[in-house]
Amino acid sequence: MLTKQTGIDAGGGDDKPFGQVTRASRTIQSVDRALDLLEVLASSGAELPLGEIAARSGLNSSTCHHLLSTLAARGYVGQSRRGRSYFLGTKILELSSSRVRQFNLVEIAMPELRRLNRETRETVHLAVMRGHELTTLAILESPHPIRVATDAAGKANAAHATATGKAILAWLPEMEIARVIAEKGLTAFTDETITNIADLMEDLRLVRRNGFSLDSEEFQPGVICVGSAIRDHLGAVIGSIGCSMPQMRAGDDILDKTKQAVRECARVLSELLGSPKASQPEQPDTVRPT
Repeated sequence: MLTKQTGIDAGGGDDKPFGQVTRASRTIQSVDRALDLLEVLASSGAELPLGEIAARSGLNSSTCHHLLSTLAARGYVGQSRRGRSYFLGTKILELSSSRVRQFNLVEIAMPELRRLNRETRETVHLAVMRGHELTTLAILESPHPIRVATDAAGKANAAHATATGKAILAWLPEMEIARVIAEKGLTAFTDETITNIADLMEDLRLVRRNGFSLDSEEFQPGVICVGSAIRDHLGAVIGSIGCSMPQMRAGDDILDKTKQAVRECARVLSELLGSPKASQPEQPDTVRPT
């Protein structure tokens, strides 16, 4: 583009039903209790037996056991080999690390995004994949009166049709790409959208070879976008940047300069994040898992 919820939980005990929503705070009791247990484990600094967790949380042992079992099944709580004590699971660390990384990514990227915005005078984006959804973390708009108005929410299911999405997809293992497609599909947003898996895989191969992705009116009619992947200190792709412009301004010379500017911005950001690949040319036809 230019210019009444219900909760059903399984559990037991002599307290109120797990899925009950309290009138005063409109919170779901079972969620409150699960978070209480996580906070108890976090504050303990050591493994705790079921009885101790129940005592500290004020819950009966049966309710506590049901909640801990659910949390353990999802990786938020770990259990000792003998099964007699509990501790915080690795999923907590994954979530914490991911959140910190995203905050840091925006903070670190912003000076370079502003530079790219000034250099190209076009709309600039910073995006990541959260699960199988493309999420835009930052947008800097073009100063031109006629500019690209980004539909950030609409891009969630459009990784296959956007430059920022394809810049990330290109470096995922093929099985993970298949999972994204299976969940999100290959929706045709315009007549130019790639809706065939074989064609998409070939396009992603070119992204890896060239070091940039191109959305040529695939998501929005009349809009051209160039993207490039950002890597972290392990060399894994953690996000991408994109630069969008109206098709009427995307002449060959301007588009070539934009491709170069976007690639350079991604390289600098990757270097700032300590990527060992930042200063090395990409090898064609290789896929590195993120």
